[in-house]
Amino acid sequence: MHLSLFQKLTLGAAGATALGIGGVILIAPDPFYQGYGISLGDNPSLLSELRAAAAGLVALGGTMLAGLVRRGWSHLAFAAALIVFIAWPLGRIVGIVADGLPSDGILGALGLELLIGALLVLARWPFAGRPLRSSAVGR
Repeated sequence: MHLSLFQKLTLGAAGATALGIGGVILIAPDPFYQGYGISLGDNPSLLSELRAAAAGLVALGGTMLAGLVRRGWSHLAFAAALIVFIAWPLGRIVGIVADGLPSDGILGALGLELLIGALLVLARWPFAGRPLRSSAVGR
């Protein structure tokens, strides 16, 4: 699929955000979460869980960015971006309903995720009715 400038910018922002945040958490989870007022401590199981999710975020961010340079990957890249930037804020909203308001930093992250998710929906909208071709991946 041919990407417009708006689609490229939106997908690029989503990919860079996912790759960057995932990479920082993967390498240095404690300093990252301290920025949100969360102390992780020395629990190897907790750190393993956070790093595993972060590795997934890195992979999805890389997939988003690959969609910018591999034309056949653009559908997959948008799917990855929409999954991340709709599921993540949805999970945060469930947390707010179930557990109450988190820190201002996490609410700011929620706002950013909602913004990127909305931009992705807008960027993808013109193609929403088109069927995906099974041979699109790998081109």
